[in-house]
Amino acid sequence: MTIHIYCDIAKLELIKKYNRNKIVKGFTTNPSLMRTAGAKDYKKYSKKILKITKKPVSLEVFSDDINEMKKQSLKINSWGKNVFVKIPVTNSKNKFTGKIIKELNSQGVKLNITAVYSYSHVKKIYKCVVSKTPIIISIFAGRMSDTGKDPLPILKKAVQLAKRKKNVKILWASTREAYNYLQAKKIKCHIITIPPKIIDQISNFGKSHGQLTLDTVRKFLEDSNSSKFKI
Repeated sequence: MTIHIYCDIAKLELIKKYNRNKIVKGFTTNPSLMRTAGAKDYKKYSKKILKITKKPVSLEVFSDDINEMKKQSLKINSWGKNVFVKIPVTNSKNKFTGKIIKELNSQGVKLNITAVYSYSHVKKIYKCVVSKTPIIISIFAGRMSDTGKDPLPILKKAVQLAKRKKNVKILWASTREAYNYLQAKKIKCHIITIPPKIIDQISNFGKSHGQLTLDTVRKFLEDSNSSKFKI
């Protein structure tokens, strides 16, 4: 099975750049990335992204009210055939969004369920899949690692569970380093979303230790010459 690489970014110029990259199969965004990118009008900015690429794009709802989340989801879904609507697994009051996940899935809305950290959440989401409409479950591996927790056991179990329904895909989210790509590939994760810098680092895969040493030393030399260091 081939793992698909998505680029985790909202800046228009970078989306243009990585849309031309053949290894990038889609894009993920979130309200934080949109804000960093300078988006003022969410709908207009999202449509600019969708004009750039025909690859899958995840666009997230931003309401904390679950009924309003559903309304936003239906609007976002109407913006393009390549849209996956991102919905958090709970709102800020820890209320599970399963009701609208089930309703939207049954209505043919492609979903990306985000901010997932536990296998219990994965199972609850899985039970809400009542149609063959594609659905992604995004597990925040990197953020789990940041707190000293090993994300692999949860991801492995999630991948096994997803085998029962072909329309359910598991996504490795919050990638921290290039090696995470190899980890995700090894456990047969369907998708990994990666920041641009780390996508560039993947180009180093296959280089020998000797070549990496030369690259590093040459970079040190370049920087020291540019700085005109003297002792």
